[in-house]
Amino acid sequence: MIIAEGKPIKDILAMIDDCDKIIVAGCKGCVTVCSAGGQKEVEILSSALRLARQTQGRSLQIKEVTLERQCDTEYLEPMREYADQYQAILSLACGAGIQFVAEKFRKQPVLPGVNTQFIGVTEEQGVWTERCQSCGNCLLHQTGGICPVTRCSKSLFNGPCGGSKAGKCEIDPQVDCGWQLIYERLKELGLLAKLEIVLPIKDWSTSRDGGPRKCIREDLKI
Repeated sequence: MIIAEGKPIKDILAMIDDCDKIIVAGCKGCVTVCSAGGQKEVEILSSALRLARQTQGRSLQIKEVTLERQCDTEYLEPMREYADQYQAILSLACGAGIQFVAEKFRKQPVLPGVNTQFIGVTEEQGVWTERCQSCGNCLLHQTGGICPVTRCSKSLFNGPCGGSKAGKCEIDPQVDCGWQLIYERLKELGLLAKLEIVLPIKDWSTSRDGGPRKCIREDLKI
């Protein structure tokens, strides 16, 4: 799941300062699950923006919409009926969704209403933590289902650094040492012998360092 959090209201007000008619567009995908950009957040943000404008003695007309997703063309099409009537689209989708809306609607600026954080999981209500950096070459089968790229603060591939102490990371003692977690999981599985296998230097060409990536499934193309 992509985790995001809402931008500060003052930042959003600055972005829309020249506008008096905007669309606030939410998304029913990941940002709804992490309570950053779903229908509820659209309603709360829109009310806050109207109130802020009233205190300035200025009006602000807002059309509130919450799309099924903002990263698929088919779900964006309904906005074409009215998008041209507004000066800007304030998107509460993740960074990918915001950019996709901007590609499809070129007559007005598309503004980010959230800050996209990471790919993560819900540990408990109101707590999300990172699990994946989308490196494009998964090796979880070697490390007990725990990612050293993400869970180790230094992304080390062959055991912990010399600074871990009592199972905690030297960079932040509140963070579990990723390799301690890997060790405990492999021990639980009876697979500690995997730690004797030296993992080779990672091929980072599958990560984002080579520019925007593309995934093509010929069997799904029309």
